[in-house]
Amino acid sequence: MLRKWGFFILGLALILGGSWLAHAVQTAGGVTLKEVRFPGEQPGLTQAALLYTPPGATAAHPAPAVLVSHGYINTREMQSPFAIELARRGFVVLAMDMVGHGYSGGAVGEDRTLGGPAALSYLQSLPFVDKTNIGLEGHSMGGVPITAAAAAQPDGYKAIVYEGSTPSFLGTKGPDSYRNLAVVYGQFDEFAPLMWGEPKGSMVNQSKKMAKVFGQLQGTGNGPILVGKIYGNIADGSARVLENPPVTHPWEHFSRAGVGGAIDWFQKTLKGEANPLSPYDQIWLWKDIGTGVGFAGFVLLLIGTFEVLLTLPLFASLAHPAEPTAERRGWKWWLAFVLTAAVPALTYYPLMKFGNLFFPMQLFPQSIQNQLLVWAFGNALISLALSFVLRGGKPHFTNAWGKSALIAAATIAVGYLSLAIVDAVFKVDFRFWVLGLHPLDARHAVMAIPYAVLWGVYCLVAMRALCANLAVRGEGFIVQAGTWKVALNLGFVVLLVVEYATLFRTGFLFTRTEPLNTIVAIQFVVVLAVLGAVTAVTYRRTNSYVPGALICALFLSWYITGGTATHWYPGFKLPTPGAARAR
Repeated sequence: MLRKWGFFILGLALILGGSWLAHAVQTAGGVTLKEVRFPGEQPGLTQAALLYTPPGATAAHPAPAVLVSHGYINTREMQSPFAIELARRGFVVLAMDMVGHGYSGGAVGEDRTLGGPAALSYLQSLPFVDKTNIGLEGHSMGGVPITAAAAAQPDGYKAIVYEGSTPSFLGTKGPDSYRNLAVVYGQFDEFAPLMWGEPKGSMVNQSKKMAKVFGQLQGTGNGPILVGKIYGNIADGSARVLENPPVTHPWEHFSRAGVGGAIDWFQKTLKGEANPLSPYDQIWLWKDIGTGVGFAGFVLLLIGTFEVLLTLPLFASLAHPAEPTAERRGWKWWLAFVLTAAVPALTYYPLMKFGNLFFPMQLFPQSIQNQLLVWAFGNALISLALSFVLRGGKPHFTNAWGKSALIAAATIAVGYLSLAIVDAVFKVDFRFWVLGLHPLDARHAVMAIPYAVLWGVYCLVAMRALCANLAVRGEGFIVQAGTWKVALNLGFVVLLVVEYATLFRTGFLFTRTEPLNTIVAIQFVVVLAVLGAVTAVTYRRTNSYVPGALICALFLSWYITGGTATHWYPGFKLPTPGAARAR
């Protein structure tokens, strides 16, 4: 009984317990949370957001409010630390999905404002919002929509926070003068040259762009801006402040310092919050711990579902003890392990750059996912080539393609159902920091289908190589699953250690020109470990790489399609090859 249902029951328990904890944190103090939709500026465009409403906010007693925006290839859940902390202090919070992200329609590049003005107008339309006390906050590319909102309504907000961002980012035209502006920028932010024209995040106080934004209000001539000093006057809207905490770009929205800087500024500049608290009285991390536990439960649920399905008459014929060819870990095994770990990381940056040539198109509209597929297919080809070098005894697999596809689909369906339920009941997804898995709307579900086919090709090649080269006869489950997880993600662990050890020591990434791809790689540590665990379990139970590969392909297409940005839209123009290579 325990062997059959153990992983399934444990997975459900973690999902329910973690989701309940996350819900309790994000509704602490009586805050209500709901999904909202509102029209965008483009004809037919619908935008999405999460609305956090504190208990005291009513039409008779309107509350101050803040519009918050996530960054590139993220969703509104990335702003939950800010939303949770502001809402429990008495602020209404609208956490928007930028256009082309999450559940908002459109595509990046279709609406240059990324939905900021429409989101601000919607927030102002709520009867329980004090329209004279509205703040704007955006992280990274989230600075674009809040800049556009400020430009559209120069008197429609009272304070603005650029969190790891910059005014007039990516050519967005801002207002002539910003009202009560705060910049929270990490000393180790990877994008300092792009955003502020300085080589290091610790040097942004010397930025000419920042001096221009701050104006001459500081009264210090041309000297550096002093961190933490408020220049100008909050009462007349001329206040400026710079906070420069010792964090990286993705830590700016996932640290007490980054969140605290924004909270502190809004408590100073917006009036009427019902429950003032210290900026560093923060509980949001427990929400991410809860959703992180939920993610772990989701993985165990997939494994447990597969185990249970194998006992059904329909799938019983798939059960077959694994038949590895290797008797022990010899030199070929160790060579295969090293190559499995090293090659994906070594090829990551060059193949991601080459992947820019897989332009967004109607069938494959997501630029980042297209790049990842080029990287994946490049590694699949390398795996095929290496299979001739590493060939030992011929592996014997008992593949049953039809039933393997069916059990993979059923396994993912159960996992998806678990997420749909906790989303409906608790309004949470499965995530931790940059890792995030949430339900697909109809648009993204259709989009994921052709991507699943391509990921299927990659996973079949990659997981076959894993089963053929790293399986050892008589090896225990814990050892095998652990080894395969490490084999898949160790290269990225080393890559990230090198990148960030260099950053913390020198102020620069080891690969200075790859800040975005370096940040994208962080989630690979967990995602690749999930692929390794799923493949190990399914191979041991069926002597086939096919079920695990198909489960992994469906998971990857779901995970990436729902969590990244859409770029293609009717009228989209392909860049020239030269321009693509220069991106």
